[in-house]
Amino acid sequence: MLDGCVARRQKKKRPPFGLPKRIVLLATPEGWRHSILTVDGGMVCGRLSNELLDPEVALDAAATLLKECARDFHDNLVEVTWDPRQEPWTWTGEVIPVSGDEAVSADSGG
Repeated sequence: MLDGCVARRQKKKRPPFGLPKRIVLLATPEGWRHSILTVDGGMVCGRLSNELLDPEVALDAAATLLKECARDFHDNLVEVTWDPRQEPWTWTGEVIPVSGDEAVSADSGG
């Protein structure tokens, strides 16, 4: 009887990485690279599509990536605030958790 109860209990799958807290976006000859720092001290690195050449488009794509990761893996809504640029080829940003009400007003433009 006890074995049947254990078999029916579903464990929540642990996300493959921690909730994002900072991002570094770097322009390279091969395209845009990113390093995402997580709240648990981890780092996730990767690249954006090579078709994204314009810096503003790359910033938007990186922010969208972070929002989707936080939502899909951690059930959290976040926004990305980009720091003033220090170098012409690199950007850093902070990932800020938002409440459901803030996310709705941000999405509606109000």
